[in-house]
Amino acid sequence: MGKPKRSEGASSQVTRRAYLYFVLTFILGLIVGSALTLIYAWHSGRWRHGPPTRQWIVAHLKHDLNLDNAQTAQVNQIIKDDMAKIQVLEQQMEPQIAAIRKQGRDRIRKILNPTQLAKFNAMVARWHARMKKQPGH
Repeated sequence: MGKPKRSEGASSQVTRRAYLYFVLTFILGLIVGSALTLIYAWHSGRWRHGPPTRQWIVAHLKHDLNLDNAQTAQVNQIIKDDMAKIQVLEQQMEPQIAAIRKQGRDRIRKILNPTQLAKFNAMVARWHARMKKQPGH
């Protein structure tokens, strides 16, 4: 005597259940992975856009080096002084940097066809508008 055959309905139900478990496991992995990536990026500072702020640098140095309050205040002042010097230097160099960027854009414009040129000019206009919104520009 042979084994009793499973009914078509029972086999189909097992297949659907296995598929459902697979999909749920995939979705759960996606959610957990995304959450962990978000937590890592937030705590490591990689979530920020732009250069790190003085406060962020001081906070990380205080934590990582276990600085006391006096050391934290001194580090804060040192970084504040250095950032001021860097800002002055950046302002002095800005005209030269702007000239180099303009030369590069002009060279790019020479190799574009009219359709590409129109798109490129629109891109440059958006970049300029975005830069004007940033502090210090």
